[in-house]
Amino acid sequence: MPTPFLRHGLLFALLALLAGCAGLTSREALEGQGDPERWRAHKREIGALDAWQISGKVGIQAPRESGSGTLFWLQRQDYYDIRLSGPLGRGAARLTGRPGGIELEVAGQGRYQAESPEALLEQQLGWRLPVSHLLWWVRGLPAPGSRSQLTLDGDSHLARLRQDGWQVEYQRYAEQNGFWLPERLKLYGQDLVITLVIKDWQPRRLGL
Repeated sequence: MPTPFLRHGLLFALLALLAGCAGLTSREALEGQGDPERWRAHKREIGALDAWQISGKVGIQAPRESGSGTLFWLQRQDYYDIRLSGPLGRGAARLTGRPGGIELEVAGQGRYQAESPEALLEQQLGWRLPVSHLLWWVRGLPAPGSRSQLTLDGDSHLARLRQDGWQVEYQRYAEQNGFWLPERLKLYGQDLVITLVIKDWQPRRLGL
């Protein structure tokens, strides 16, 4: 059985992972105040971002445990380096990889490898969660490849997203280098409430 230490480290180190070079094609049901054409233009612009650096805080509420920690996420096209520290992990955890191979290092516990974040999560915890969707959700976009229900705010950005049994609420956006990106969001699903507060966004487009 995995220890509570490992459960914390895995859950939050796996909050933000690369799903691969998938396109933006998805089946969307739109509602809300925003303009659909403005939303599609925004989605194309944000979807072109393939590099960023994020620092912030993440917290979880679960039936039997809760906590918070600090998060650092470096994304460079198909490579990611995600680090978690603070009370939630009771130490530090680091996740690095690209499609086809990832490695998780947990302070005082060791290293774990798998072909995908979902495989690692199921291998260690027995959970099946749409981990890779977070590459898209953190940017305020639906993940490609499955049906989604979108509610737009008055600025034609996502206010609420329902996809694959999860609901994401976008509570605040901020403009960073000309891009409007989520600053505070909450995820609800699988008896979990995950809060992500991004204090610093540094978005880039490397593929141009």
